[in-house]
Amino acid sequence: MTITRIFAMALIAFAAATTALAADPVYYDVARGSHPNDVAAAPTPGGPVYYTAQSTGKLGILNPVTGKYDEVALGARSSPHGVVVGPDGAPWITDGGQNAIVRVDPVTRQVCKFPLPADFGYANLNTLTFDRKGRVWFTGQSGIYGKVDPATGEVKVWQAPRGRAHVARMEAAVQPQWAKKRSTCSNARWFALGQPKQMKEPT
Repeated sequence: MTITRIFAMALIAFAAATTALAADPVYYDVARGSHPNDVAAAPTPGGPVYYTAQSTGKLGILNPVTGKYDEVALGARSSPHGVVVGPDGAPWITDGGQNAIVRVDPVTRQVCKFPLPADFGYANLNTLTFDRKGRVWFTGQSGIYGKVDPATGEVKVWQAPRGRAHVARMEAAVQPQWAKKRSTCSNARWFALGQPKQMKEPT
């Protein structure tokens, strides 16, 4: 068998494997007018998929097996932005309308809010992530970053060192070492003008 023939057969096998692995996308209906903004899937196979219904102030909970969904109202003036499934298995949400971090119990659907200190005003909350200790770190596009400690309910917020235009989002993949109104956050990375910068809790 020539090398050319072996190579051709390898290409055919690769193409067949790629075709077998490729799958058509599956679309799911959600409530009309909900305008989902962000989505997060539970890490368990067939587990729920959460989405933020930004226009209606709700958290959507989709069953990818049945295609059915439920929605949980998050509160008056809610306008949820990001959602992340935390290490506790619960969806955690940045809610710009309520200026709060919100947790929804995955079993009871109880809504728990961690409002930002009133003296910081409207934060335009964007994204959140968790550190290795299970604390929440979040950013606000008004130029703030902060943390929530679920164990104590304490919320701390700081002004971004370079101001309003420089806080975009937090990235959980990096996990550097990091180490107040009440409510949950600690190791994370945030991005300034596209350049990653590790931020530590001010002393």
